[in-house]
Amino acid sequence: MTVTGRSKLRPEPPAKEGNVSELEVVREVLAAAPLLGDPEDDGPIDVVALRRSIDLLAGGLALPEGMERTEGDLGGVPTDFFTPAQAAPGVVLYLHGGGYVIGSRTSHGGIAGIIAAASGRQTALPEYRLGPEHPFPAAVDDAVAAYRGLLEVHPADRLAIAGDSAGGGLTLATLLALREQGLPLPATGVCLSPWTDLRCTTTSMRSRADIDPVCRAPKLRHMADLYLDGADPTTPLASPAVADFAGLPPLLIQVGDAEVLLDDSVAVARRARAAGGDVELEIWDDMIHVFQAFVGLLPEARRAVDRIGAHLDRHLS
Repeated sequence: MTVTGRSKLRPEPPAKEGNVSELEVVREVLAAAPLLGDPEDDGPIDVVALRRSIDLLAGGLALPEGMERTEGDLGGVPTDFFTPAQAAPGVVLYLHGGGYVIGSRTSHGGIAGIIAAASGRQTALPEYRLGPEHPFPAAVDDAVAAYRGLLEVHPADRLAIAGDSAGGGLTLATLLALREQGLPLPATGVCLSPWTDLRCTTTSMRSRADIDPVCRAPKLRHMADLYLDGADPTTPLASPAVADFAGLPPLLIQVGDAEVLLDDSVAVARRARAAGGDVELEIWDDMIHVFQAFVGLLPEARRAVDRIGAHLDRHLS
């Protein structure tokens, strides 16, 4: 793992043979049931079929022991709440991934529970609206509404926003929107393999294409088209990689170096630092897109999740 930013760590030792085999197991699972459909098929995606598929594939993940899951509402947005036993003060607003067109409280309940357990805080998982039925900026509007709902009962310094993939990009877009609207900002933002540039033209989009088992540029471009519905992909709330990050709270970004979205994370870290921001970018050797979801299989995922939990605890305490 390479860590850059305010805090420095020694790189992790080279992966042992056992770790490699565990990663290969994960790759085999993803090859057998690809989350975005046939990776060799670069045609348009079937949104309805993929929504059913991701709910079936990921929706059955068991919650950590002692985790309570309840249904509710935040600012008019249907939301599931994951509360660990003896939860500490503070709430994490978790924004799920899925390219802004798939994903739900069903598919991402498992990883929301993982974040709740790691941080020791209640985690709220809103069901924000998706494209193409509800194009940009509907997702941003719903994330802001959910955050406003939390602000009604919690001080901003006891709130954090986190998300994976498109939800990681939405985390950043939400922070930007909150800043624009003059609302109190949360204590921190956490991004797992964020999709931050909807133009899909980065170098890693090509250089990692053959080793990323989850994402491919043609499918991402189609998802971007469905979400944007003609909007300019260089709009900062759509592609935070081009935004001005001045005044945003501290950020933690984790990304694998075997995923096409690697450069999306690097670009955000560079722009945040250029704006004087406090950002930690962790690039995890050999890891794949949102590898933290495989916390039960990958030792690296366990370590990464523990670091997320420590980061959230530090900023929410």
